[in-house]
Amino acid sequence: MATFNNYATLSYNGLTAVSNLVTGEIVDSLQMTKTAVAESYTPGGSITYAVSVVNTGGTDYSGLTLTDDLGAYAYDTGSLVPLDYQTGSLQYFVNGALQPAPAVVAGPPLSVTGITVPAGGNVMILYTARANEYAPPCSEGHVLNTVTLTGAALPEALTATAETLPECAAELSIAKAIAPATVRQSGEISYTFVITNNGAKAAEAADNVTVRDTFTPVLGSLTATLNGSTLSSTQFSYDGATGVFTTNPGVITVPAAAFTQDPASGLWTRSPGVATLTVSGTI
Repeated sequence: MATFNNYATLSYNGLTAVSNLVTGEIVDSLQMTKTAVAESYTPGGSITYAVSVVNTGGTDYSGLTLTDDLGAYAYDTGSLVPLDYQTGSLQYFVNGALQPAPAVVAGPPLSVTGITVPAGGNVMILYTARANEYAPPCSEGHVLNTVTLTGAALPEALTATAETLPECAAELSIAKAIAPATVRQSGEISYTFVITNNGAKAAEAADNVTVRDTFTPVLGSLTATLNGSTLSSTQFSYDGATGVFTTNPGVITVPAAAFTQDPASGLWTRSPGVATLTVSGTI
């Protein structure tokens, strides 16, 4: 939108009078907004964006091009792009009806050409991008994503932005191993559970992390260690008849992943936090 000002002058008998200043506003008939469907992202996760263009005028706008900088930000003497457009994800709606997708170039920047916004109508464009190795992790920044709409019929380009914050949460997975794989009757066997945290927040006692397993065959003389320290009988339960083993809530904690950024390339790397539970007994 633009404003303008003007005033008039009155001349008579060699004298001049000036009128009051009046102000007017030119309202764009096209308005654009951009929204991230989710407020946060995780490294390697997807973000879905919605771009809305509304035409309040009486004329169609055709031949428009939408470009998306995919969150590009300055780094050192250049720039980094933290998002990758997910090929084939774009959906194009005109007045609420799904249309064949216009021409898309993944970029960066992402480019969508051949957009038409009908008079008195609207266009909605949905697409998904993946947070890549240049996307800042928890507490290290955000992704500020800007789209620009251009076309010969537009007096000036339209822009809209969406800010997405990195998610600060634990992200746990578990893997199980057995040693030895072959054991004689009455022999000793150990199960090792490696709990990995790829998230930027530690899994703490209040998160009530619990490991449960049913050992078949059941184990006798069972012992358990967590990160090399022996667990007491108050920290887990075991039913020698059914083989059901369960750690008590809050006993297991897992440190957060560590994130570092390479000063030369700008790439973020992740070192997961790990907790190791070992359960041993005789067959």
